[in-house]
Amino acid sequence: MVPIFASFSLLLISALFIVADCGSIGVNYGRIANNLPSATKVVELLISHGLNRVKVYDTDPAVLHALSGSGIKVTVDLPNEQLFAAAKSTSFANSWVQRNVAAYYPHTEIEAIAVGNEVFVDPHNTTKFLVPAMKNIHQALVKSNLHSDIKISSPIALSALQNSYPSSAGSFRPELIEPVFKPMLNFLRQTGSFLMVNAYPFFAYESNTDVISLDYALFRENPGVVDAGNGLRYFSLFDAQIDAVFAAMSALKYDDIRLVVTETGWPSKGDENEIGASVENAAAYNGNLVRRILTGGGTPLRPKADLTVYLFALFNENNKVGPTSERNYGLFYPTEEKVYDIPFTVEGLKNYHDRRSPVAGNQPVNRGKGGVSKSTTGNTWCVANGEAGKEKLQAALDFACGEGGADCHPIQPGATCYDPNTLEAHASFAFNSYYQKNGRHMGTCYFGGAAYVVTQPPKYGDCEFPTGY
Repeated sequence: MVPIFASFSLLLISALFIVADCGSIGVNYGRIANNLPSATKVVELLISHGLNRVKVYDTDPAVLHALSGSGIKVTVDLPNEQLFAAAKSTSFANSWVQRNVAAYYPHTEIEAIAVGNEVFVDPHNTTKFLVPAMKNIHQALVKSNLHSDIKISSPIALSALQNSYPSSAGSFRPELIEPVFKPMLNFLRQTGSFLMVNAYPFFAYESNTDVISLDYALFRENPGVVDAGNGLRYFSLFDAQIDAVFAAMSALKYDDIRLVVTETGWPSKGDENEIGASVENAAAYNGNLVRRILTGGGTPLRPKADLTVYLFALFNENNKVGPTSERNYGLFYPTEEKVYDIPFTVEGLKNYHDRRSPVAGNQPVNRGKGGVSKSTTGNTWCVANGEAGKEKLQAALDFACGEGGADCHPIQPGATCYDPNTLEAHASFAFNSYYQKNGRHMGTCYFGGAAYVVTQPPKYGDCEFPTGY
């Protein structure tokens, strides 16, 4: 006999499948690899799995030709390297749109242009060119009478937030608000566009496994986390991150702008210190996310804001640099075989189950030979970024020791951590004190770019940095 509550759950799930899709799932088609199938085969793969939205990182003719007539909606990208030219020259913008958009539309259903990607963290300092480039590309669309059909935006990383915890306190980095965010959000409002956001709960989880539940990160059943600022209860880290962006927009009076998640994903493999990177966790995150988006409506803060979400990424890309995880975000191997089995459509969700192993959830993670899980030791610290400059470090140090409430007694003259008497050493101690006192929550080790999280104990003379208060 099926328990009453189980019967109700089944009825609820069935009802969800009857209503229209609540959101939309797309996929990022990256090509930093030397072993991928042809663009024609990729389009066939997308169609066979019911994926009808794709985002690419350029305007490669072979890809755009292959997508022609497929019925797949496409987001193309103007690379960061071309922002300067697009911002400074209307003729360049006009030529770019004619060559890379108008030449393919409408047979290739281009629906959006991503102008740059995570520009604020671009080492080539292209931030100041972003909004002018967006405006020039839009004017080029107007000339071709495509502005009503094709939207323009630019994906931001969550590092663009000054605060992200709790979600209700979400705010953009102060130095970006006047020069970039206000004019960009004004542009999005005027053109009826949306803000593109790249959100990765994996990064927050792997750096804070001692305070973030794996079930919370993977959309699994959990008691939830109450936001003290607005009283809302969150059952997933993804929703909390997205609402932090909504709150940041709301703080600037842009409540009316939609949001599209242009990248999110979870790696199926990682280095020894990349806690949580596994096939099982990647399958759980992406599978449960698909279910959440296609059946779950909006977020706690914006319950009616149905989301379009692009999974990262279609393939494992063997030529990407960085940690092992960078090459293992793919839903498919280059052979077109699935890395793990998850659905991408409402129909496919009917038979989907999150197949967790008996030891999944919040069990300590085995890191291999002699390793100790961060979930049991809490071994993350916050240190100063020496490249931030003396002025920024000093201002951040003053805040941490002042209104931030950090314990700065040990770095006073004659105290245990006064030596070495350097700004970087003292700032590191103060930043770490603030970070630990605030529960190592995401966003508490940033200080306007003057700090970052490390997983090895900082070493400044004989000073020992605490890991908790």
